[in-house]
Amino acid sequence: MNKNLSTSKNIGLVLSGGGVRGMAHIGVLQAMKEFGIEAKTISGSSVGALVGALYANGNSTEDMMRFFKETPLFKYNFLTIIKSGFIDTDRYIDIFKHYFPENSFEALDKKLYVVATNLQKGEEEFFSSGELIRPLLASAALPPVFSPVELKGNLFADGGVMNNFPTEPLLQSSDFIIGSNVSVTKELAQKDLKNSFQLTGRVTGLMIYASSKNKLVDCDVLISPSELENIGILDRKGMIKAYTIGYDHASRAFEAALVK
Repeated sequence: MNKNLSTSKNIGLVLSGGGVRGMAHIGVLQAMKEFGIEAKTISGSSVGALVGALYANGNSTEDMMRFFKETPLFKYNFLTIIKSGFIDTDRYIDIFKHYFPENSFEALDKKLYVVATNLQKGEEEFFSSGELIRPLLASAALPPVFSPVELKGNLFADGGVMNNFPTEPLLQSSDFIIGSNVSVTKELAQKDLKNSFQLTGRVTGLMIYASSKNKLVDCDVLISPSELENIGILDRKGMIKAYTIGYDHASRAFEAALVK
């Protein structure tokens, strides 16, 4: 079936995990606004869950960038020795309450699905109702940097571990799916794999990409810029660059889709 973006009534948006590269999602949202495109349902993993929640909450792209710039990624008083992980994820709850004071999925303006990984059961789990902040923190709790979050008596961590591109909730509910994938891979030179850190990052990235690539075809418009691989997932200096890359690629993709 040949789908048309301009006439679609129920647009779904899926946002992948990918750390700082997720600022590209905000660039995509800015392009959507400029082209008059609005999603009704959002599904996100890790940083995609956080961006998706802010979008569903009605925050502007300026607010979103401010959220990520001002939220401290590493605070010395957030360090922990009594939990697994270097940083106590629960310490971010008060920061998130400033943006989500009602702390519920039902208070959002749009339908949101958030995926997190149940570490004890070894399963992914979607959250879409009830308490909002702790599922968001769980979805973005990248091991071993951030401690797992306890929900319903189980420990949950980064959604990207099990499902980094969660299209599943959108397949039946949306008549057009826009995907923003920031966990990208491209060919590397040998000089880019010269130490253990680079090798670990490459292998992790390939594993995440392999688990997601078959679902990329679920999207009617996919924004997946290869240039994002040059930005480290925890490199806060790359935030503006990632935003710009996402915006530029999305603008071209929407322009092409709307002239069909």
